Amino acid sequence: MALRCLLVDNDARFLESAKLLLTREGVEVDTAVSGAQALHRIGVLRPDVVLLDIHLGTESGFSVVRDIHAAWPTDGPAECGASIILISTYSEGDYRRLIEASPVLGFIAKSSLSAHTIREVLGRRR
Repeated sequence: MALRCLLVDNDARFLESAKLLLTREGVEVDTAVSGAQALHRIGVLRPDVVLLDIHLGTESGFSVVRDIHAAWPTDGPAECGASIILISTYSEGDYRRLIEASPVLGFIAKSSLSAHTIREVLGRRR
């Protein structure tokens, strides 16, 4: 069974290229461009993983994480099967404390994004 992924980013060019890359690697990818759209799609699609940009236009990815967890209060997005992984063009070190303090599973630099790195982070489930 293919890994189902919701990729959330406000950059259309990144969404297109990342979706193409991950699809070629056997990942089923749907996209969202905002936190509100991500919340809706998580409920409908029930993805295995949500890849969420830290800088989502005018929204903070960390705020979107809180909104997602508020929408599924019992067990967060895991309630519907999803793990959240933050992504960014910035390095993990720039956000290490915020990432560690949040309920996300981990972080992947956009330059390292692949089906392999996603599965690697998913293997570290809390």
